[in-house]
Amino acid sequence: MSGRDLFCQPRRIRRGAALTLLFASVFVAGAATGSFPDPGRKATSSPPSASSGDRSTPASDQEEVTEAAEKAMADGKSPMEAAERAVSRSGDRWGAVYSQGEYEEFEEALDGQYTGVGLWARRESDGRIEVTRVQSGSPAAAAGIRKGDLLRSVDGEKVDGRPVTEVVSLLRGDAEDAAAGTEVSLGLERGTRAWSETLRRALLSTDSVTVSKLPDGVTVIKVDAFTKGAGDLVQAAVAQAPQGSGIALDLRGNSGGLVTEAVTAASAFLDGGLVATYDVDGEQRALHAEPGGDTTRPLVVLVDGGTMSAAELLTGALQDRGRAVVVGSQTFGKGSVQMPSRLPDGSVAELTVGHYRTPSGRGVDGQGITPDLDVDAKAMEQAETVLSGLGDPS
Repeated sequence: MSGRDLFCQPRRIRRGAALTLLFASVFVAGAATGSFPDPGRKATSSPPSASSGDRSTPASDQEEVTEAAEKAMADGKSPMEAAERAVSRSGDRWGAVYSQGEYEEFEEALDGQYTGVGLWARRESDGRIEVTRVQSGSPAAAAGIRKGDLLRSVDGEKVDGRPVTEVVSLLRGDAEDAAAGTEVSLGLERGTRAWSETLRRALLSTDSVTVSKLPDGVTVIKVDAFTKGAGDLVQAAVAQAPQGSGIALDLRGNSGGLVTEAVTAASAFLDGGLVATYDVDGEQRALHAEPGGDTTRPLVVLVDGGTMSAAELLTGALQDRGRAVVVGSQTFGKGSVQMPSRLPDGSVAELTVGHYRTPSGRGVDGQGITPDLDVDAKAMEQAETVLSGLGDPS
């Protein structure tokens, strides 16, 4: 079973599925466009949500969480635990409460950085954890760790058979204590050699956009997450691709990120126009592409069940506007908008305040995007076939 990149895996596995969120689920449209208040601002009354079937409005849920935290603080109890109980009562599937350290990690990750040792890994069918990539210039690279090495333990705890999320939790340590410069001990194996390495975590930059060329001339733009600057990197990759060649925009496993970056990426392929609409406490808003994008080059978007949030917004826009053929499997279905609220102890509560829709009005949350060509295996080969059929636009 393949695992996701270690730096962006969820840490909060101990508090249930509702809190097991990828870092990119924290900010969606509102925070990305600057339309949301700072997390320090308390919730205030606002118009009802467009979701009239909810038992309460998003604003009242936010108030309830904040009040529960304040009461707990006054009573000498944990505001964070009280807020978590209130979030659970709200029924918000994306609602979550993060410690101050965890929230700072999320913000750091969205800035295209993470604190770690520079390892990517996956769990093999026999349960062993195999290193799939070592970031250049990272502590892991300096220690001589290579792709294909087996990770057997972290700080003395065996990792065989554990989900990759738990391995991530061990590698990174507790959010408050896992700053750059802290140590982590790894047990490793390569062939018949077994050894230990003690590494110091460091602040590293993510490689969220990578570009490659296929033998037939197709340019593959792989976007792992819409971190800060990712949209500009997509635009640069499109501008540098050979004239008339097809592009495969690979959003498989993309857990989302900053919506402004997804809109910037959309602008590489659209000549202005609507990318998505979204509501915040019932108020309707819209996101538009910048004019001047390449509207004629053959384009395929690759998606799967790990394509989430801002990546689904981009996919839906390109599909609805007839700009791309979408190839792969049904996407995750994360189309909600969260707003951060700072609690008395410095922790942050995130609650859903709205949802976004594609240009044709399709809702994404809980539904996902259905590809034009549904394939589970050999998706890239299918994408190449589609691109060859689209032909040279010139």
